[in-house]
Parts: sequence; structure tokens; C-alpha cells
Amino acid sequence: MTSSPGSQAAPPSDYRLLMPEGWFRLDIEPERRERSVDALVNRRFEGTDNAPHIKRQLRQDLLAQAAAAFREGGVELYLSLQQAGPLTIPASLLITFLPAPNSAGTLSLEDIAASLASARQGEGEVVQLAAGAALRVRRATGGPGHAPPAGMPGKTEESLPSVTLDYQLPVPATSAHLLMTFSTPLVQIADAMIELFDAVAGSLTWVDGEGKDE
Repeated sequence: MTSSPGSQAAPPSDYRLLMPEGWFRLDIEPERRERSVDALVNRRFEGTDNAPHIKRQLRQDLLAQAAAAFREGGVELYLSLQQAGPLTIPASLLITFLPAPNSAGTLSLEDIAASLASARQGEGEVVQLAAGAALRVRRATGGPGHAPPAGMPGKTEESLPSVTLDYQLPVPATSAHLLMTFSTPLVQIADAMIELFDAVAGSLTWVDGEGKDE
């Protein structure tokens, strides 16, 4: 990461997040993608040997998700394997690094929120997290003519309704941003899922070059 002009502090080398139990980090790097997908599929179907076709389809879907996330600039993709009785709670988190713009100016979080509102792409608000100021945007997505949210399976031409929560944070001492995109198709319990997403986003901390929290 490159420090912004006049900045004295060194930019962080990484970040940390506290993920809920039952979430799986899917490695989206091309050279490690298949091994990570296989590990997730084996975990999902542990103790089940009579569903080869479903396993094969899930593997194909996960590989497609991982490839799409990587193409979109994603650096990490987490998928929920949390259980509610016999059911898995579907949700995802895609983390994307947004490099500094080529232009001289950098939009503030307030400017980005206003731009999203004018384009009717969701209502945004600037909130304070432990890691600093962040733009929080909640959106309803999906339906005819809409692509599925990043990291979630679905057809491009039509996808099921879902709830998406974005958190965009400036990376300290740089002009870059970090974008966290949470998604779930559980619109019936959207508020409860949003509370979970807010808690995860609030746990983010920046890490310095020595591996210490800043």
C-alpha cells in the first residue's frame, strides 16, 4: 500500500476480523481454489455418501463463485456453514481491496454516500467503527433482471431476492479503501442477519508491520 501525500503514519500491513463459528474461508486464489472448494464440499457432506450428483453440482457452483469473486478484485471470501437445526444458514462475506484512484482527487465517504443515493443504489450512512470511519450501505437486491450479489450463487439473468450490507473503509495512511460485502437470501430474518453482519464489520482491526493491532 502507498501512503497518501503528507502522511506520517505507515499504512497497515493487514487486517483482522472475528468471524462467527461455522463460517468457512474459501481460498479464491486460482492455484489454491480447487483444494479449498474440495475441503468445503467434504465438510458440508461429512457423513453423507449418497449424494454424488449434489456434491458435484455444489463443487461446480463454488468454483464459479470463487472465480467470479477473484475477477471482481476480491481478496477473501467467507461462506456460512452455520446450522439452524437441519438447515444451513446461507450467507457470504466478500472482501475487496479498492486501490487508490488514478485521478488526483479522492471522494470522501459522504460524497460516495450521496452518489449512491442519487443513483438509487441504496441509502448510505457514515458510521464509526473501531477501525475508523466507514460508509455503511444496506440494499435489497435480486429479482428479475438482477445479478446475484457477489459471493452468492444464482443465475445472472434472474436471482432470488436477497439483502446486502456493504461497509467501505479508507485504509489508513493511503488513498485506498477496503470493501466488505455481506449477503444473505434470508430476507424473512434480514434484521437479525444484519445485526450479525454489523458485529463482524465492527470487529475489524488494522494490523501493523509487526503483526500488532493498531
